[in-house]
Amino acid sequence: MESEAVTTPFGRRPISLALLLKQRRGEAIAAGTTRNKWKLFRSVCEARAGLGVTDRALTVLDALLSFYPEDELSGEKGLVVFPSNTQLSLRARGMAAATLRRHLAVLVEAGLISRKDSPNGKRYVRRDRAGGIDEAYGFSLAPLLARATEIEAMAARLAADRQMLRAMKERLTICRRDIAKLLAAAVEEAVPGEWERISSLFHALLQRIPKAATLDNLPPILEKLETIRLNIINTLESHEKVQMASTNESQFERHIQNSNPESLSESEPDLETGQEARPNDQPSAELKNNEQGRREDGGQGLQAVPRTHAGRLKSFPLGKVLQACPDIIDYGPGGAIGSWRDLMGAAVTVRAMLRVSPPAYEEACSVMGPENAATVMAYILQRGGCINSAGGYLRDLTRRAGRGEFALGPMLMALLRAKDPRLGKVS
Repeated sequence: MESEAVTTPFGRRPISLALLLKQRRGEAIAAGTTRNKWKLFRSVCEARAGLGVTDRALTVLDALLSFYPEDELSGEKGLVVFPSNTQLSLRARGMAAATLRRHLAVLVEAGLISRKDSPNGKRYVRRDRAGGIDEAYGFSLAPLLARATEIEAMAARLAADRQMLRAMKERLTICRRDIAKLLAAAVEEAVPGEWERISSLFHALLQRIPKAATLDNLPPILEKLETIRLNIINTLESHEKVQMASTNESQFERHIQNSNPESLSESEPDLETGQEARPNDQPSAELKNNEQGRREDGGQGLQAVPRTHAGRLKSFPLGKVLQACPDIIDYGPGGAIGSWRDLMGAAVTVRAMLRVSPPAYEEACSVMGPENAATVMAYILQRGGCINSAGGYLRDLTRRAGRGEFALGPMLMALLRAKDPRLGKVS
C-alpha cells in the first residue's frame, strides 16, 4: 500500500489548494471498491467532454493503465505505476517527451491521476525482503478508482443525451420532409388555406436551426415545426371530409331520384338522420385524442402528452410521473426534478445504482423512447423492494413494449391508487 501522506510535486512545479483537495479526494476510496481498468477507461472516453480531457491525454492514460499489472483496480492494492519516460513514450504511440509532460499535467488537473514524486523526482519502487512493494513513486491511479461511480454515471448521462439528440434530429428531418410534401400536395390539390403564410413561417424556422444542435436549442424549433405539421394535417383532413360528405350526399340524391322518383318523400327523413351526416357531426377518435393531449398536468387524470413517436409508448405528464414515483426526485440535480431532462439524468444515476447494464437501458430508450424509459426506471426504483432483478425486469418490459403488449398507464395508476384510491384515474 502506498502512503496516504500528501506529496508535493518535485522541482519547480507548485502545489495549489485545488491540487491538494483533488489529491486527498483521490485517496477516499470506499472499502472493497474494484473496477476493471479497461471498462473504466472506456467510461472515461465516453465522458471525455464532461471531464475536460483531450484524446491525446486519453492516450497517455491508456499507456499508464497498461503498466498496472492487474486487470482489476483495487484500493486494497498499490495503485502507483512507475514507468520511465522512455517506456511511457513508447506505449503512448511514440509521443514526444514535451507533449507527454503536457498531457500528464492535463490528467492531473482533471483529477484522474495524481503525482507521487520521490525525493529526487525519479520514478521507482522499493521492495521488501519478500519481493512485495514497500514504497512506490510515480503516478497514482487512486483518483480514477475513487471517481469510478461518478465517471460511469457521467458517461451514461452523456450517452443518453447523445441518443436523445440523435432521436430529435431524426424527428426534425422527418418533420421537415412531411411539411414540405404536405404543402406541395395542398397547393397542387388547390385546398383552401393560408399556404403562402405557412410556407414563409416554415422557411423562417428552417433558417433558425443551429449548425451545432444541442438539447437546449433544438427542442423549441422542433416543437414549432411539429405544430405546423399538425395544423396542415388537420386542415387537409377537414377538407377531405367535407369533400367526401358532399360526394356521398350527391350520390344518394341521384340514386333516390333515378331508382324511384315517387318515393322521394319517404326517403327524405332517412337522409336527415342517416349515417352520411355523422362524419361532420361527431369528431373522430384521433381528433379527440389530439384535443385531449393538449391539456396540461393540472387535471387529476393521466392524459397522454401529444408528443408521441410512431410505434412507441405514449408519454404521461412529468407531474403525474413524479406524483406516482416520488423516490427518484432525490436523484435529480440538487435533489429536485423540474424537467424531463432532469428525470432522464436521474434515471441514469438510478440505473447504475440498481446495476442495470448500459445496453439494457439503451435498448429500452430505443424501443420506448428516452422519456418513457426514464419513467420505467422511476417505477422500478419506487417498487425496488418487490423487484429482484432490475435489469431483467427492464428487459422484459422492453420486449413487451416492442410487441405492443405494455402500457405505462396501468403501471402508474397502480402506484397512485396505492397512495390514494381516489387518484389513479386514466383518461
